[in-house]
Amino acid sequence: MAERGALRGHPQGIKVATSQAALADDAIEAIAAELALAPGEACFLLVFASPIYDTQAVADALATRFPTIPHAGATTAGEIGPDGIVDGSIVVMAFPCDGFRVVSALLPDLKDLSVDRAADIVRTLRAKLAQKLDDEASGSTFGLTFLDGMSHREERVLVSLQRGLDHIPLVGGSCADGLSFGNTYVIHEGRAISGAGILVLVNTDRPFQLVRSDKFEPMAKKLVVTACDEERRIVREIDAEPAAIAYADAMQIEADHLDPMAFASHPVLVRVGGEYYCRSIQKQNPDGSLSFFCAIDTGVVLTAAKPKDLVGTIQRTLADVDEALGGTDVIIAFDCVLRRLDAQNRQVVRQLGDVYRHHNVVGFNTYGEQFQAMHLNQTFTGVAIGRRGVTL
Repeated sequence: MAERGALRGHPQGIKVATSQAALADDAIEAIAAELALAPGEACFLLVFASPIYDTQAVADALATRFPTIPHAGATTAGEIGPDGIVDGSIVVMAFPCDGFRVVSALLPDLKDLSVDRAADIVRTLRAKLAQKLDDEASGSTFGLTFLDGMSHREERVLVSLQRGLDHIPLVGGSCADGLSFGNTYVIHEGRAISGAGILVLVNTDRPFQLVRSDKFEPMAKKLVVTACDEERRIVREIDAEPAAIAYADAMQIEADHLDPMAFASHPVLVRVGGEYYCRSIQKQNPDGSLSFFCAIDTGVVLTAAKPKDLVGTIQRTLADVDEALGGTDVIIAFDCVLRRLDAQNRQVVRQLGDVYRHHNVVGFNTYGEQFQAMHLNQTFTGVAIGRRGVTL
């Protein structure tokens, strides 16, 4: 029998349902029963699917069970849904036709996606959205990105998209594959596609606000990247020493203990435009080099960081957003997998999940986060959507 998760969503707002059924068909069937969508009620589905499922089977089941509702989504390194922080589930968000106009486009072959091609896709998508608008539906628009987390092209893609988006605010996440770092997939209109991305534009008359939160403070210790493979995001030397040894010495941990938990608890930062941003390490390679989640260059100065209170920091951030919006219907979230690992290491996953449930957070754990034109690491990004009838 298929397991079914709880339904969440403000009346006349976004509906959310989840399932941990063993098979994709059963999971989507359970979700459909939980959502209980009336004909014409929903205009779009966002989907976050664990890599334990056959991703094409998930896409097939969505197309079969919801043949008239467009959908888009991503594979994950963990899901955030009605049950809080979970593994091995599928989460579906249903946007109501009343108050939302949503369109999406595939960003094919991210490694070969040119600036001009990306700008063309954005212009075409904006024109498609404009056709859905009229005098009674002239709200504001935000964008969501789902990008292949193993493409190493997020920064270039974001810059390319920004040329066509103008002032449309944008957040998103890099698709994930658990902690395997193998193949990640986007799900779009009945297809599971690797090496690609998706751009979603959401126009709504509800108030909304972008969200960004991290949990680290810079320290005095500096490290300089002295040799790296920029194309593959691999740092070979730090301070003219093998990267793994130099990093471990700086963080005062054993080099043979460098695993995802260690990287989650000991990130490094870069300073851009007067602000610090995480540049998280994905893994140590057999030759002693370090693979990063974000772009990295020779000569970059890395700053060691110390953690702040993970739960308290995000709780304050989300409470401030809730107050600013006069209450939130849902927060679509992109939360770095290293934040989740750090929460596990510090034994605060339950408390973090409680915060997410309280603030109606729905999304997935990522291999990287997007915020406007920036590709980030070890950060929570998202968009909070206010309740119907609330004006700012």
